[in-house]
Amino acid sequence: MTLQERDKKHIWHPLKQHQTHPNSLGIVKAKGCILTDEHGNEYIDAISSWYTCMFGHCNEYIIGKVHQQMQQLDQVMFSDFTHPAAVELSEKLMAILPQNQAKIFFNDNGSTAVESAIKMALQYYFNKGDQRTTFIAFENGFHGDTFGAMSASGLSVYNGPFEDFLINIHRIPVPNGNNHVEILQQLEAIVNNNKVAAFVYEPLVQGAAGMKIHNADGLDAIIKFCQSNNVLTIADEVMTGFGKTGKYFASDYIETKPNIICLSKALTGGMVPMAITSCTQEIYDAFLSNDIAKGYFHCHTYSANPIGCAAAIASIDLLTSEEIQKNIQRVSRSHVEFGEKIKTHAKVKSTRNIGVIFALDLDTNMERYGTLRDLLLSSFMKEGVFLRPLGNTIYIQVPYVITDAQLEKVYTTIEKVLNQL
Repeated sequence: MTLQERDKKHIWHPLKQHQTHPNSLGIVKAKGCILTDEHGNEYIDAISSWYTCMFGHCNEYIIGKVHQQMQQLDQVMFSDFTHPAAVELSEKLMAILPQNQAKIFFNDNGSTAVESAIKMALQYYFNKGDQRTTFIAFENGFHGDTFGAMSASGLSVYNGPFEDFLINIHRIPVPNGNNHVEILQQLEAIVNNNKVAAFVYEPLVQGAAGMKIHNADGLDAIIKFCQSNNVLTIADEVMTGFGKTGKYFASDYIETKPNIICLSKALTGGMVPMAITSCTQEIYDAFLSNDIAKGYFHCHTYSANPIGCAAAIASIDLLTSEEIQKNIQRVSRSHVEFGEKIKTHAKVKSTRNIGVIFALDLDTNMERYGTLRDLLLSSFMKEGVFLRPLGNTIYIQVPYVITDAQLEKVYTTIEKVLNQL
């Protein structure tokens, strides 16, 4: 019996309608940019397994650091103890995060990093005797699947059955370079008529919305307005963080820095799950009190797991290395060249890129989340490239270690499949 057949007996996969899509491909090996299935077929992982394995699968440097840690300390509860890996990771993060960040709180995944940020914002004001119940978020944003993170998300395909249970969110358009005056007017009305705790946003790139890129100056104006009106700002860098936009963080493109930052995915190079919510000293200080109830009583059993911390330390070492920084620039230049070539294709409506992120929208009337998406996915896989379209958007987010030949195959595969549509 194949792995695929055994899988169907007991496993419920995420983001999948099993009635119409019952099969899941069995992957048994991964190295660098290559995934190998149970039949020996190879696929270039052109989306870094949901933007996690940015330094390549089974990276030897990360494996080495994790192996060392496994022999020293595997797990210890983090409420009463600390350990060298957590302390070193905090120091390495503070060296690359925006300078206004001062404290880090450990979580398990991107959703819980955002969930923690939302709870921090609510309790920040609660501790000050100012109870606030409203948040601001972008239209079509995505921040995760736990209830607070889901509330901030604006994609109804994820939230539909739960709308009646979500926290109060006011949505604003993303800045496009021409509309920030109107957005600021909308923000003013929201702030004047609601007790707003925070603005939650994906900086510069909305991932699940189709890798939509928005205007940095307009976003800066929004953040400035919020902070000047005593509204906290929460940057969800789960997808954008750790080099994907060409800088360490998307927030590095923006003059006004967020009060809180959410991190996960590439934090550990895809080796193990881990997430972090960082914040300013001012936010942390609001939880200091002789009143125990003003402490932040939010906890994950595997908070600051030493093995995860070791993987994250190794990932930051790689990220800040000259080799990886050169690779990021190399991939970014290649995306620009490919964009110039493919934008004139008859099936292409628009293209965009930033750092190692590239996206194109198809000019087609085919059903966005049905026939077209399935056709594209299967066509790419037949060519040995794993690309997972977001509706009529094809996007690339390759590992930094991809070779020029592998990257060229990704490009030529996209072009070949478009020619077959």
